[in-house]
Order: sequence, then structure tokens, then C-alpha cells
Amino acid sequence: MSFTYILNPKYTNFKDSLLNIKEIFKNSDESIHKARNELKIIEINGVKCVVKSFKVPHLVNRIAYTYFRDGKAKKSYLNAIELIQRGVQTPEPIGIIEFFEFGLLKESYYISIYEPYDFTIREVFHHKVEDVNELLKQFAFFTYSLHEKGVWHVDYSLGNILITKEKDAFRFSLVDINRMEFKTIKDYEGLKNLNKFWAKNDEDLPYLAKEYAKCASLDEEKAIKIAVDTANELEKKTNLKRKLKGQY
Repeated sequence: MSFTYILNPKYTNFKDSLLNIKEIFKNSDESIHKARNELKIIEINGVKCVVKSFKVPHLVNRIAYTYFRDGKAKKSYLNAIELIQRGVQTPEPIGIIEFFEFGLLKESYYISIYEPYDFTIREVFHHKVEDVNELLKQFAFFTYSLHEKGVWHVDYSLGNILITKEKDAFRFSLVDINRMEFKTIKDYEGLKNLNKFWAKNDEDLPYLAKEYAKCASLDEEKAIKIAVDTANELEKKTNLKRKLKGQY
């Protein structure tokens, strides 16, 4: 089995660990998420890291990731570098390694610095924290600033925004970043990026959209309608897919 890797120049002492990451990952029981992919918190060289093991792609994607486009681990690393260069908070990347079998991508790992946080945006929309409106107001500004920097997080959703309270402000950090687009985001287009938060409170999404509109100098009523309509459309599509798969 062959392999390729990328190592952040700041972390050249991680090379041996990167090359042995399969064994290190296997021997760790600090799993923090396990679904299609698995994340573990592992201390490497005295540094607390998050190691993400990506699910082995199906054959078509193995071919695609080998010959036509970057794999998810590599995209995570490159996107992290790009985000940091654009002044967007995300856990600092250490490196990635990809393993190939019969010439096709099989296993891949992404390693980043562990970033402590207080909660995710999920707890905000589920009203499990205080100062929900203030959080949503600051989150609206953060989202607007992302779009101003040309950043479109395709998986901008409940578990992918980490939040840390710093005095009277909140710091937001992006994770699960393998699906990103860097482009010009015009006017009301940014409101469509708010469609994956599955707000339980009917007032939260309109409030978020209104605050975004204030930041972007947009018509508030139009902004609210776009955000709510886009979220409802996604929810209908998702529910239909679940019905078709027999998940109800």
C-alpha cells in the first residue's frame, strides 16, 4: 500500500507520527464522533490533536479522488490554510496522509490542533445557553464577515460552528471544512447559507436573518423571507428523502 502526505512546515516533528497514524488511531479510545467518519482526540508529541479518519470511499469516488479531484482529507487541509489566510478562525492544520490500494485512494486522515470551546451553535438554536439573541446577533455578523471574505461553508450547520465566550464577545470557529467554496457572495445570496440550522424556535431564524440584513444593508423583510423559504425548502427535501428511504 502506497501513501502520500502533506505536513504543515510548523510541525515537521510530526512526520513519524503522521506516517504511523493508522496504528496510533487504532490504539486510541478517545472517540468524540463516529458516523460516516470518525474523530478522536489524541495527544501526539505532547500536543492535543484531533485526528479525523475518513470513511473509505465507494469505488467511483476512489477513482475520482485519485485522478480528478482532491480527497476529503486534502481538501480539509487546503481549506484550513485558506481560511486562516483570510482571517477566519479554524483549528490549525498539522497534516494529512492518504493511503492507496491498487493505485486508488482508500484510507485518509486529517490532523489538526485540538481547539477547546464552550459549546456549538447547536446549543444556541436549541436554547440550551444564555443570551441567545446576543449570540445570534454576533453570529449574524460573523456569517456576514465570512461572506465578505468570500467564504461559503457548504456544511454550515449545527455541529460545525464552535463557540467560545471571551469577556463580552463570542468567538466562532469553523470545523468540518472539507466542503468549502471561495467566491464572491452578492447581496441576498448569503441568506441561503442559513438553511441548515433546523431552528426549533420560530423566531430564531427570522431574527438571525434580520441581523444579517442589518450588517449587509439589505431589506430586512426580504432577507427574512429568503432565509425562511430556503430553510423550509431544504426541510421538505430532506423529509422526502427520509420517507423514500423508509426512515419514518
